[in-house]
Amino acid sequence: MNTPTTTALRRRRLGALARAELLLLGRNRGAVLIALLVPLSLPITVRPAFGRLDLTGKGLNTGTLMLTAAIGFSFLFAVYTSLVSAYVARREELVLKRLRTGELADAEILAGTALPAVCLGLAQALVLTVGCALLLHAGTPAAPYLTVLGVLTGLLISAALAALTSAFTRTTESAQVTALPVVFVSMLGSGIAVPADALPDQVVRVGELLPLSPAVRLVRAGWTGELSTAQALTTTLTALAWTAVAVFAVRRWFRWEPRR
Repeated sequence: MNTPTTTALRRRRLGALARAELLLLGRNRGAVLIALLVPLSLPITVRPAFGRLDLTGKGLNTGTLMLTAAIGFSFLFAVYTSLVSAYVARREELVLKRLRTGELADAEILAGTALPAVCLGLAQALVLTVGCALLLHAGTPAAPYLTVLGVLTGLLISAALAALTSAFTRTTESAQVTALPVVFVSMLGSGIAVPADALPDQVVRVGELLPLSPAVRLVRAGWTGELSTAQALTTTLTALAWTAVAVFAVRRWFRWEPRR
């Protein structure tokens, strides 16, 4: 039974673990640079391709596409790839095993480890949203609640995918390699680096089945208002379903012991 005292203790434990994880993240300069610079720089590199797209009649502009791409890159690099390395490193160093012998529940350990990266991804999304709106003339969101929902579900799914990927990763050195399939497939099929409008219909239909596709679609639709009420509801339910599936998979396959 949860009492106010128990809830306060859980918050303190979670906060202490998150602060410790933040210190460890700050010491890993390579991970920090990837998490900070890649989401900011990659949209600039794909801007010329966005400029060649025919956006007439679609309610889109280059600023909207770059905003969607930037937030998608935050999902992949600020959260997903950095957390794969973090989970593997803590597991192989027996940190997770030691934490489980204390008062922390499994969910608290996973959440505390992920919290700094998730907060970094959220902060980037806010900065990128303001920057694209002001500097790239992305305009104002037509349905901001959809963008907020897309960002939140995207962050949760990215963190859960990172925990799941770590279960199949043997060492911290191989973490970047095992993360590449999700990164590349999401960039190409989820409407991040390549807008869905530029892809064949068959590829779009397959891409819609990817874990991050509903979140990315909600982010973009919140800005453009391109989804009807029924479409927005379907996309939201799909995003929530992917979140539930990812959480279940983590509970089923996450590894707490080092891989030998």
